Amino acid sequence: MDFLPQLLDFILHVDKHLELFIQSYGLWVYALLVLIIFVETGVVVMPFLPGDSLLFVVGAMCGTGLMHYGWSVGLLLAAAILGNQSNYTIGRFIGPKVFQWEDSRWFNKKAFNQAHAFYEQYGGITLVAARFMPFLRTFAPFVAGVAQMTRARFMLFDVLGGTLWVVGIISVGYFFGNIPWVKLHLDKIIWAMILIPGLVILAGAWKSRRKALA
Repeated sequence: MDFLPQLLDFILHVDKHLELFIQSYGLWVYALLVLIIFVETGVVVMPFLPGDSLLFVVGAMCGTGLMHYGWSVGLLLAAAILGNQSNYTIGRFIGPKVFQWEDSRWFNKKAFNQAHAFYEQYGGITLVAARFMPFLRTFAPFVAGVAQMTRARFMLFDVLGGTLWVVGIISVGYFFGNIPWVKLHLDKIIWAMILIPGLVILAGAWKSRRKALA
């Protein structure tokens, strides 16, 4: 039970925890960050790790000289891309193994074909947008794998989405993360980065459900 309060404290005060880690372990902070980003994007059961806020704080630390901007962007971009590839591969492998490619209680061939068609047509924008949505960015590449989205198409949007996400948020943190007002209200900003995308997802799901019932 102690895990959840500790995780929440880490998410809301990730700047203090990272700074302490850097003071204690130096360059090993890059290995820790690569692991967190890879696990959040690459393991479908770990959607609660602090991706957005972590990247923002990393950018802010690069702005103060505690971390190197180029190393941070390069390593975390690689982790984000490889994480999605791992998640996609897991989905692509598990889907046919579990569902046995036949109509059953767990698998409907028609539904699968519809999902595959959706990801071939709209999967690109879904994958790019999901990068900025907590929880959704963990599941989108897995679902793309289950839906058998082609590897080449997935790779294209994986790299595009990962680049916009990592470079974009680290850069925002680099230029704005050390403004006194931002530092003073960082915990509220982190909450906003978690809750606002979540509310957008819930609103979209609610609208979709209303359309389906209409």
